Amino acid sequence: MAAPKSTLKVAIMGAKGYPYVYGGYDTLIKELGERLVAKGVHVRVYNHRALFTDRPRFVNGIECIYTPAIESKSLTQLTHTFFSMIHACFSDVDVIFVVNSGNGPFGLISKLFGKPTAINVDGLEWLRPKWKGLGSKYFFWASKLATKFYDQLINDSDEMRRVYLELFQADSKVIAYGANPRESVESAPIKKWNLESRGYFLIVGRLVPDNNADLIIEGFLKSNSDRKLVITGDVPFEDEWANRLKNHQDKRLLFTGYVRDPDELAALYSHCFAYFHGHEFGGTNPAMLKALGFGCAILALDTPFNQEMLQNGKHGWYFEKNPESVKAIAEKAESEPEKMDEFRMSARSGLTQRYNWDYVTEQYLDVFKSLVFGSR
Repeated sequence: MAAPKSTLKVAIMGAKGYPYVYGGYDTLIKELGERLVAKGVHVRVYNHRALFTDRPRFVNGIECIYTPAIESKSLTQLTHTFFSMIHACFSDVDVIFVVNSGNGPFGLISKLFGKPTAINVDGLEWLRPKWKGLGSKYFFWASKLATKFYDQLINDSDEMRRVYLELFQADSKVIAYGANPRESVESAPIKKWNLESRGYFLIVGRLVPDNNADLIIEGFLKSNSDRKLVITGDVPFEDEWANRLKNHQDKRLLFTGYVRDPDELAALYSHCFAYFHGHEFGGTNPAMLKALGFGCAILALDTPFNQEMLQNGKHGWYFEKNPESVKAIAEKAESEPEKMDEFRMSARSGLTQRYNWDYVTEQYLDVFKSLVFGSR
């Protein structure tokens, strides 16, 4: 399949690639890339070569370049972006879009080549428990360099924009992630786990400390709820912390591991009694967007980011970062099923225009055009 004719060539890098939908950044690249192609933009995505056994040059009109990396837990992503940046700078792309603030230093390369750039910096990576010591220092330093070397800084929430202004005296454009709301999702797929509609609470996310699944599990098990707590997600490597969670012995806990079938995941969200959201350090969180889009009653950790997404309590309740607060909110939810129904009814209305993928795409396209053609 030949590349579509276009006047604008955009290179995208920093995630796993296309169409490898695994996390928030991969979803952003898929949803944004496909819509840009439909608008006549030439989109090139740099794929992590080791993740792709088949390597077609074009997929759904998106040009895929398969770049290598030094395969190690701490170097894979950074070296992949480094090689991708070198390739893009020697090519005829008009603008380079990078995701992840860890790639901040590589903006120097594009600056030396005179290539216009934008970077989506994501959350407070340097605060995440998995990056201790040197890793934390690196992410703080890299995030600071991102504000110096890239032409346009992009954050996904108003609160994250405030953080970057306060810490680095750098302003950014706020462009949220989009959502794909769905109504009337069949309950049949949840029978796979012997679950019943509204018979369980749900957690969705990677099993890493900053998502606080341990806290939610501990608090829930102290509650008097007879429902199950379903934990969907895992980590793609052997991890002592995650294994300790999965070794819990309680009939109310169900670990599904990764659920890659979109219909099964949609059913798990749509038919839960309430969705627990423990993510702590991000901005606009894709799992929260899914919960709103699938009409969940949401119980979220009380953070500025979660307050922003749930419009300060309009679309959910908040718990504090301690097991007793989780216990209390689980029991409160059980005692007020009518309120849970209200949250479910209003959830999709929380997906304002800023979370619409078409609107998100228009905002990114405006950024790319201004970087290439001026009027910044």
